[in-house]
Amino acid sequence: MSQETLPIDHLVLPVIDIDLARERLGKLGFTVAPDARHPFGTENACVFFADKTYIEPLGVASVEESEKTAREGNVFTARNQAFRFRCGGEGLSAIALATADARHEHARFARDGISAGSVLQFERPVKMPDGIESVAGFRLAFAGDLRAPDFFLFAVERVNPLPADRSALETHANGVTSIAEIVLTAQEPKAFSEFVRTAAKAASAEETSFGLDVPSGKAKISLMTPEGLEAYYDLVIPDTDRGLRGRAVLFAVGDLAVTEAHLAANGVTYTRKGNRILVKPTPGQGVLFAFEETS
Repeated sequence: MSQETLPIDHLVLPVIDIDLARERLGKLGFTVAPDARHPFGTENACVFFADKTYIEPLGVASVEESEKTAREGNVFTARNQAFRFRCGGEGLSAIALATADARHEHARFARDGISAGSVLQFERPVKMPDGIESVAGFRLAFAGDLRAPDFFLFAVERVNPLPADRSALETHANGVTSIAEIVLTAQEPKAFSEFVRTAAKAASAEETSFGLDVPSGKAKISLMTPEGLEAYYDLVIPDTDRGLRGRAVLFAVGDLAVTEAHLAANGVTYTRKGNRILVKPTPGQGVLFAFEETS
């Protein structure tokens, strides 16, 4: 089995109201896929990017189903419930990493002492904008750290791949082409370096002024102090926060002027910081979204 770093597959963004999330993401200039229902009580309205990553706004369609499957050992719903209870229902709860063999990753997580529970396999219907429907299958292996109850990583294997041609869903009015950086915070970022590196199969991490960066495909996972979050993203968080928390997503765009014009036209409040546009957390969005132009 290859020891290459696992690339980012998608990000899980719990939301209180999936319809509000769809409205908010639309205002931000994202093309949102049709709603999809999981067989364990949750639902999503995903945003796909040209680099084949995506974000997954996650709602709860059935509290009863979600609670039942969590009691039965479904790590995904159990973690989702815990996050909503502790973090107010919205935010960034997990990073999904792409793998060709989730069972292998589960064995690796168990061996390295970071397994968060049993492998989960499921299918769900997928509906494309042209009306074509198919079934997508997934197998998930979970990694967790007891010191970080509000965040986890998991490896996702596509058993039945999503439709290959998603071009209609990958084109966004705000010009976003990919996820460039996922920002996590901790009082002591280095304390979580080994956990994140091991989960992502990253050979090393690069130290920064406020923490460290872990490579994951074309993107990076940045672990930084609250001071770093304020310095880079103008976001102030409580000093009482402990553990590891998802705080921001940096998106790559082709032309920042196009992004800014779209946000302004839709009445979205934003600020400029150097070569980035920052949009602070809002209901339906959950965490700070940042946009940066790439060459």
